[in-house]
Amino acid sequence: MFRPFVSLLAALTAIASSSSAAEPQVGWDSVPAILARIKAPVFPACDFNITEFGAKADGQMDCTEAIRKAIATCHAAGGGRVVVEGGTFLTAAVHLKSGVNLHVAAGATLKFIPEFKKYLPVVLTRIEGTECMNYSPLIYAYEQQNIAVTGQGTLDGSATWENWWHFVRRDGWVTNLPPSGRLLLEHGARGTPVAERIFGDGHRLRPNFIQPFRCQNVLIEGVTITNAPMWVINPVLSTNVTVRGVKVTSHGPNNDGCNPDSSRDVLIENCLFDTGDDCIAIKSGKDADGRRINVPSENIIIRNCTMKDGHGGVVLGSETSGGVRNVFAEDCVMDSPNLDRALRLKTNAERGGPIENIFFRNVKVGRVAHSVLTIDLIYGRVNSGPYPPTVRNIEMRNVTAASSPRALWVVGTTNSIIENVRVIDSVFNGVEGPDVLTHSGAIQLQNVTVEPAKAR
Repeated sequence: MFRPFVSLLAALTAIASSSSAAEPQVGWDSVPAILARIKAPVFPACDFNITEFGAKADGQMDCTEAIRKAIATCHAAGGGRVVVEGGTFLTAAVHLKSGVNLHVAAGATLKFIPEFKKYLPVVLTRIEGTECMNYSPLIYAYEQQNIAVTGQGTLDGSATWENWWHFVRRDGWVTNLPPSGRLLLEHGARGTPVAERIFGDGHRLRPNFIQPFRCQNVLIEGVTITNAPMWVINPVLSTNVTVRGVKVTSHGPNNDGCNPDSSRDVLIENCLFDTGDDCIAIKSGKDADGRRINVPSENIIIRNCTMKDGHGGVVLGSETSGGVRNVFAEDCVMDSPNLDRALRLKTNAERGGPIENIFFRNVKVGRVAHSVLTIDLIYGRVNSGPYPPTVRNIEMRNVTAASSPRALWVVGTTNSIIENVRVIDSVFNGVEGPDVLTHSGAIQLQNVTVEPAKAR
């Protein structure tokens, strides 16, 4: 039986009398051309086992130098696999070079040493959308081509509340913005040259786990990743990225699963995300620093993934200053009492940047704790600013949800733009209350069933 809430009927009535919504210019027929450009790198059939360079699988020896030598030798030989197998190897930062596939075999663990000084000297990185010089990410590459992290083994970042995660704990509380974070934002707002934004030792900015920075032809496949200091997989300003068959189980603060950041032509498929923050979150720079670089994330395909715990299943933002466009998510399963939302768009009038052409279909949602679809243009309680967000051409099709407090939570501002949002052929069961629609524009509903939760 079709039993819509009043807010949904109002939205449907509004769209029936409105002709202002723009016709979509991009759709699912764009996907084959994107996929044709995404090609996983191929490596020479040549192996370089790290034990041949002095590494020991005893879980006690620091194997950083042995791994560095293996990578340098592999690169100089024209590429191949740097193989980790046969036990637990301790290491600090691993820097990949062109042509190198870091292969962690089944039964092997690459365990990162949680000693901050081992991630020095500082490198050029991006922390939550702002560039700086900071601790090296645990696995890092800068301006490299044809690189990979593969295998059925485990990458263990060793992060706990006693080391990396402690950086966001103050007076017994967790804060996502320690003093160093505020200083970084000030550098971005002032336009401080990036080379002068030096953090690292003595500061409290955590590194991301895997960060290819300005790289081309990247593959991350098969590995299990756990205990990340912060974001887990974070391609920045990179092109042709494949993330396939990866299992991310990492519940620390800001432990997003995969964050394409100002990156183009990205495929994320057959992965599992069980995280302390967003499962997949697409970014493009924060505020003034994001506008300085002004590179969107675009042409991103997400398919056949499973999302468990997290703030959102597929998320755009909140760092969107370079824009996000042409995102296609399909055939995913999202279900956990600790998953807040299925599809979430979040930004505000300090970020700006258009979000457009976002498509979400054939997704099975179990329980979510907040809403199935969220469009939040006052994220961080920012109600005004000089860069009002634009959201357009958003489609949710053939989505089923078992249980949620509400189906839709769409909040804009008086000068933001939300247009051509469509929910089609979808069923939302167990909905506990009315939607929230504030400055939401006209939302089109076609063949949508909303079944309220049964009274106890």
